Amino acid sequence: MHHHGHVHPGGERLADRSRRPLAVVLGLTLAFAGVEAAGGVLTGSLALLADAGHMLADASFLGLALFAAWLGGRPSTPRRSFGFARAEILAALANGLALVAVALLLLFEGARRLGERGDVLGGWMLGIALGGLAVNVAGASILARAGRESLNVRAAFRHVVADLLGSLGVIAAALTILLTGWTLADPLVSILIALLVLASSWDVLRDSLSILLEATPRGIDAEQVGNSMAAVEGVFEVHDLHVWTITSGFPALSAHVLVGRRQDCHAVRRELESVLRERFGIRHSTLQVEHVPASVAPIELGREIRRRAPLDRG
Repeated sequence: MHHHGHVHPGGERLADRSRRPLAVVLGLTLAFAGVEAAGGVLTGSLALLADAGHMLADASFLGLALFAAWLGGRPSTPRRSFGFARAEILAALANGLALVAVALLLLFEGARRLGERGDVLGGWMLGIALGGLAVNVAGASILARAGRESLNVRAAFRHVVADLLGSLGVIAAALTILLTGWTLADPLVSILIALLVLASSWDVLRDSLSILLEATPRGIDAEQVGNSMAAVEGVFEVHDLHVWTITSGFPALSAHVLVGRRQDCHAVRRELESVLRERFGIRHSTLQVEHVPASVAPIELGREIRRRAPLDRG
């Protein structure tokens, strides 16, 4: 028996392309997280410690994303015909859930510190925050250039952007403390960072859960796909239509198609595949093409088939 694994068009290349930028950003994040943690302890800044904690969490998330990118590029096997393509989706889901946990922890600690007053070394806090901003700008630029096809890279990019906004918040708090002496700016900014982290988790969780639940991909209208297939010459009916996503940038479709009794099933299938590829970007399709049963009267076909084209949305 010969095994023909399903290969994501460009899938292994997509995973390969994401590894290097993720590794570079992981190194930058790990290096500066340590600097921020030490700076937070020395300056007494909760906002700086919050940002350091967020960066350390991001480092673990980036490590997971890097591992998932490597795993997703592994070849398929008879047991796993799609390989480990969905490893990156599981990593993105884990990242999103971890972002929520980090945000809730920062909210709790920030609220607790609102009732306390302490000395904060605003000058050192500002200098370290400016360094963090530079690191996060560099990381965001690297991931933006890496392309956004991969949900894993998009999740990592959102982590870095949240860190960048956090650095801006720390800079604002440091300037406020230096100019006014109002130290409550520090815990208030840590709460703001937590809210930004929480907001950044939403899209990642929504997209990863949508893929795992095999919903119709965003940007594809399943009804329009079905109608376009039914409009192909010789097609009488399209039903049991499912459109879903295997992994980032890999939409898939399956359908049962009935064609005229004198139609060439293989020719119609090739035409349908061309329509799906050119109009909707769906390159992986499984089409069961059969002739209309002899028991169906021609008058019934002419009256009803074109008008209906039942759809089961994926």
